[in-house]
Amino acid sequence: MPSAEWRVKTRHSPLGIRISLTMPPSRVTEGAVPAEKLLQPFPRIALPIRPPFPPMEAKLVDEIPPTEKDEGEWLYEPKWDGFRCLAFRRGDQVLLQSKAGQTLARYFPELVEALLLLKQSQFVLDGEIVIVQKGLVSFDDLLLRIHPATSRVKKLAVETPATFLAFDLLVDSRGRSLIEKPLVERRAALENFFAHFPGGGQALTHATGARTHRIALIRERVRLSPASHKRREAERWMRVGTASGLDGVIAKRLDAPYAAGQRTAMRKIKRIRTADCVVGGFRYASKGGAIGSLLLGLYGRDGLLHHVGFTSSFTRDERTELKRVVLPLRGGSGFTGRAPGGPSRWATERTGEWEPLAPKLVCEVRYDHFSGGRFRHGTKFLRWRPDKAPRSCTMDQVERRPDLGFFLKTA
Repeated sequence: MPSAEWRVKTRHSPLGIRISLTMPPSRVTEGAVPAEKLLQPFPRIALPIRPPFPPMEAKLVDEIPPTEKDEGEWLYEPKWDGFRCLAFRRGDQVLLQSKAGQTLARYFPELVEALLLLKQSQFVLDGEIVIVQKGLVSFDDLLLRIHPATSRVKKLAVETPATFLAFDLLVDSRGRSLIEKPLVERRAALENFFAHFPGGGQALTHATGARTHRIALIRERVRLSPASHKRREAERWMRVGTASGLDGVIAKRLDAPYAAGQRTAMRKIKRIRTADCVVGGFRYASKGGAIGSLLLGLYGRDGLLHHVGFTSSFTRDERTELKRVVLPLRGGSGFTGRAPGGPSRWATERTGEWEPLAPKLVCEVRYDHFSGGRFRHGTKFLRWRPDKAPRSCTMDQVERRPDLGFFLKTA
């Protein structure tokens, strides 16, 4: 997380030394952006698949699949703590798309520049945008990049540059779509894409003189994400990767084509239990008029937003800061399914009733147990997720059901 200390800037003047203090980034305001605010139309690009294109999704499971007898059917990858991203390139045109179908290029100009330096002039890569600081993956620094001011984005692109970690190839350098090919073939094509780069780098245009050093720095911006066929390696990532900020492990079926927008070919195993939830309402604190708790919702199979719990893990200062985030969203539909009970659209600081919000903000929370359609205890607020669409926050993140396909297969 960015430093919580005040930033002090000094400047000499004829009257002496001027001192200015700037508040550090706040975890309850940075990244508190509705996903729809980042939506912009993509320009056309002459490729077999075009944005917005739904990336393959993962089903959350408790354990790393499979049993030893069918280990060779899976490929394991680290689950990076970043922004999912599809990178499209055709000639001098590069487009970056988030999981929710948003354009990301304006927030990561250093990645656009690096992708334009690749020898391959056309491709579509699936991967993750991360920021690594002192050997640790920093999602907090990543959130700071989602900012409307171009000047700030450019400044942070230099101070905390991002890296694109590629783990799938959807269109190859010849312009051929690979999404119908099984993963075993797509992974081989991806590794060939990176094959000519020493140290796991990437193919860059030839450069001499002053450009050599600049290109050597850009090399770190696009890299091949590691993968393994061995379950033991995945288990090791779960044990030791937590210290570096890995979010868990991904397991993919080697025989499956690219299942765009589906959860059929990929599994995710998280090191901690988290869920992306819609903020459907809030309650005021009992005293002082600050925000007491955020009310969380998930969409059910009926298409309705159901109340599933709350989060109140905020400091006194954060509760006051939260008013800037949630109050502009008052008067929305709130929960369209199960509600917290006794909703009042005229809630005040004194009533203690909850007030509905427009379902636009998504936050990630940590929880210990989910049953009966709700978190059994209060959750811990982790961060905002502007890269996640509210409608993607569904019950299947937390529900546990027997895999009937497994039983039918082995019956």
